[in-house]
Amino acid sequence: MTAKTINYFSVVVPNKAGEAAKVLGALKEAGVNLTGFWGYPIKGKKAVLDVAPEDGKAFQKVIKKLGLEASSKKQAIFAAGDDTVGALLEVTSKITAAGINIHAAQAISSGAGQYGALIQVDEDDFKKAKKAAGAK
Repeated sequence: MTAKTINYFSVVVPNKAGEAAKVLGALKEAGVNLTGFWGYPIKGKKAVLDVAPEDGKAFQKVIKKLGLEASSKKQAIFAAGDDTVGALLEVTSKITAAGINIHAAQAISSGAGQYGALIQVDEDDFKKAKKAAGAK
């Protein structure tokens, strides 16, 4: 398992069909590659898109051009490795053993024997979580 720090931004959009596709299409057109992307509904018929771009400045230009607003830069832990039983437990148990609550986690198997996971903790706990996970 390897772990590293990644940057991500949150963008609030209407919770309706096509909104995420509009953002993803604009990012593609601008050549902005992503490490991660996940979305979820929130109150008031809105949704949050958490986007981990490789180039934060290029991402912000695209979002501004769309008339949207991105949050300030946030950090998450990106863990990856062989997809074995309990693989995600290896990194999450290190973080929780350090007394840190995991705010959110998304993980998926590549289907080719590998997995990737994005792990979010409160910003105040990030440095401690990064150390616990052995992230670069």
